[in-house]
Amino acid sequence: MKPPVITRVEVNEFTFDLKNVGADGTINIPVYQPGATLTTSRMALRIHTDAGITGEYVGGSKTEYSAIPMFINATLGRSALAREAIYNDAKQALRQHARMGMSQVDMALWDIAGKLFDMPIYQLLGEYRTEMPCYASTYVGDHEKDGLSSPEAYADFAEECYDIGYRAYKIHPWQDAALEMQIAVVEAVGKRMAGKMDLMLDPFCAYKTFGDAIKVGRACDEWGYYWYEDPFKDGGVSAFAHRKLREMLKTPLLQLEHHRGLEAHVDFIVADGTDFVRIDQDYDGGITGVMKIAHAAEGFGLDVEPHGPGPSRRHCMAAMRNSNYYEMGLVHPRISTFHPPIYGDGYEDELHAIDENGFVRVPEKPGLGVPVDWDFIEKNTVDHVVYE
Repeated sequence: MKPPVITRVEVNEFTFDLKNVGADGTINIPVYQPGATLTTSRMALRIHTDAGITGEYVGGSKTEYSAIPMFINATLGRSALAREAIYNDAKQALRQHARMGMSQVDMALWDIAGKLFDMPIYQLLGEYRTEMPCYASTYVGDHEKDGLSSPEAYADFAEECYDIGYRAYKIHPWQDAALEMQIAVVEAVGKRMAGKMDLMLDPFCAYKTFGDAIKVGRACDEWGYYWYEDPFKDGGVSAFAHRKLREMLKTPLLQLEHHRGLEAHVDFIVADGTDFVRIDQDYDGGITGVMKIAHAAEGFGLDVEPHGPGPSRRHCMAAMRNSNYYEMGLVHPRISTFHPPIYGDGYEDELHAIDENGFVRVPEKPGLGVPVDWDFIEKNTVDHVVYE
């Protein structure tokens, strides 16, 4: 069989509105603001081939896509099945640019392979399961009376998520709250839900000092939190600092959201900097890169945990043993959606997208397995680039 050849690559930037959401803090985190509308953008990619098969991927940031011109010419005219060669050539081309853009291209190439062989990606990778348990991953804390504005509000929302079917719950606390409040939310949710749900805490590197991270971590220890993620303002990158945290705390750490790719992940593991290993298909070289990390971590006896939801995350989880939870987020008691309405077949990653047991299923159609609403994307496109 002659492999399909890449003939053309298209990138769309499109916008959509989030209702009752604003941007808060120095890093513009989406946060609940009644009456506000936050217009945000997403990226969409299509890779065309001479076989009439088009690979599609929606996701990733505009910053990442800005690096695509640095390597995309090396893919044009090449076999769309040469994922390993393209992955390695892109690593070299982007060695000084954080390997941005290669991940999204890789996932569109996997979509082509699945469509060519008429199989969902998880079966091409090697099926392990078809459904995955989820954790509810909250919006960042806000200051609205009916929002996530107090420790008790987080505990109330944890109970609501439990009633929906979730058996795990991750807190994204406030960016700017006093340390006493940060500790109080750990305690309030722990007091209400410990023993019922696996509880996680992700301060997204907001705590100011190593000492603050220790104080909050000891509260996690007291209530038996499942993991503690990216606590302080080193940016989540110091293997030495996180090894010290591991020595001083009982709660397992989850790190590596802010390291890109296989080698950096393995170096951090070898340095004893983490317990759980964070993976992200948009940051770590696509499906090819994430599966390399998953298998490497498996060799060390460690579990990997996908960052964020999406079809590519479901396919990878369905093809790996050493992963525990699918991240459903971001969710909030007063916000109905976080993602643009770009998928068909009823696919969604919102608060009520789980079944009665708290699980989601992997898509079963060929490739990524979910139809993309290109009419919506093109209607809302603000920039369009073609490489051919």
